[in-house]
Amino acid sequence: MPDEAPLAVVHTLANARRLQAVDAAAARLGLHPGLTLADAQARVPQLQAVEADPAADGALLAAIACWCERWTPFVALAPPHGIVLDITGCAHLFAGEKAMLAAMVARLTAQGFAVQGAVAGTARAALALARWRPGLVAAPGTEGEAVAGLPVAALELDPEAERSLAYLGLATIGDLSGKPRAALAARFGSRIVCRLEEITGAADAPISPLNPLPVYVAERRFAEPMGDEDTARAVIADLARELAGVLERHGEGGRRFAAAFFRSDGAVRRVEAGTAAPLRDAARLAGLFRERLAALADPLDPGFGYDVIRLSVTACEQLTATQAAFGAPPEEAALSELVDVLSARLGPRRVMCLQPQDSHVPERAAARVPAQKGWAVAGLAAWPAPAAEGAPLPRPPALFAHPEPVETLAEVPDGPPLRFRWRRMLHEVVRAEGPERIAAEWWTGSEALTRDYFRVEDKEGRRFWLYRAGTYGRETSEPRWFLHGLFP
Repeated sequence: MPDEAPLAVVHTLANARRLQAVDAAAARLGLHPGLTLADAQARVPQLQAVEADPAADGALLAAIACWCERWTPFVALAPPHGIVLDITGCAHLFAGEKAMLAAMVARLTAQGFAVQGAVAGTARAALALARWRPGLVAAPGTEGEAVAGLPVAALELDPEAERSLAYLGLATIGDLSGKPRAALAARFGSRIVCRLEEITGAADAPISPLNPLPVYVAERRFAEPMGDEDTARAVIADLARELAGVLERHGEGGRRFAAAFFRSDGAVRRVEAGTAAPLRDAARLAGLFRERLAALADPLDPGFGYDVIRLSVTACEQLTATQAAFGAPPEEAALSELVDVLSARLGPRRVMCLQPQDSHVPERAAARVPAQKGWAVAGLAAWPAPAAEGAPLPRPPALFAHPEPVETLAEVPDGPPLRFRWRRMLHEVVRAEGPERIAAEWWTGSEALTRDYFRVEDKEGRRFWLYRAGTYGRETSEPRWFLHGLFP
């Protein structure tokens, strides 16, 4: 296809193939979005048409938004074509708002994108100015004047409302601004009033950032792209020391950390690491990211080099400094460090632990959760105190995934079994303890039968945990027996 051939993106709208977007060459020939494809090809026979791909467009917009985090961590999507950056407190780092906007547009244009931008006090005002008056930097409090000449289409109302406004002679934002808000709401609904307040700077709607906002940030910017992996790891170690100092000043420790590598060609790679307990040890933090980077299935590719590397704390907790001799026991600190290293190397969902639950039903008394979320020194107190040395265990340390049915012979219906057959082997019971009765949790709506658990021992000294499902004569006339676990 010749480079100068006009190009258009088409989609199906109202059962007709229409132009969704056109390039500069097509626009110079009089083509515009909304025109039917048949009409466009009749006017410009050499027009090249490609099918719209909304999913790919959304993915590309999200990728560009991630790249824009080099300017500010607060970046939000404004589909289908917009990106909003909250640059509060950031502009002075880039020689002011105008220079910052110019640098953004220049960098994205150099990557082959057609970009327009503007700066205003509210997201809707900035988006409208970026489309209708690109390059404008509206001073605080002047948004109303800046948008006064924009068409009412900048409010992004439904087509019927726009036609009604045009019929009444209200063609610009300035025409609407002077009208009573109550009259506009009565005629067109409250939406037009909200949009008008937002675009004139009188109010601002909340926006959601693409990624969680960091609590603390440390970063390095390079005058020339840096592509050495050893240097990148050394930079992460330096940033970890900076964050450790910040966390110490605030009396906090990080629980979640994120490293972002911004390549000069626009690609961004984020690598996250978590901890089982609050952490502000720079050496341990740097070690966690060494493990994470070494364990990546898709290793980092610096391409033409990184121009920004950022390390952020995305979640933190209070951490009081203590002397080593009076802090947590050494084995608990070592366990926390082991959990962090294994989670960084294998993935947080591959290192699990048991967390106690508020239930007496054995299979629901504990839940498997990622160790970094469920393990904590304070949480160990939630488990029952271990049995004294030499005392019999009240329950087996491990249970079967599903209780296994057994055939039993009991002396009385409510008593322990005299013998039972499990996995085609007969066991003669010589000693039994129990029962431990566990009723159904009525508040959950469960209709499960009451269980009577017995600890039994056979002639060979093997010990089993059996239960009878259902009380004889009240819940069932034929209670069934199950084996739920084995004692060591």
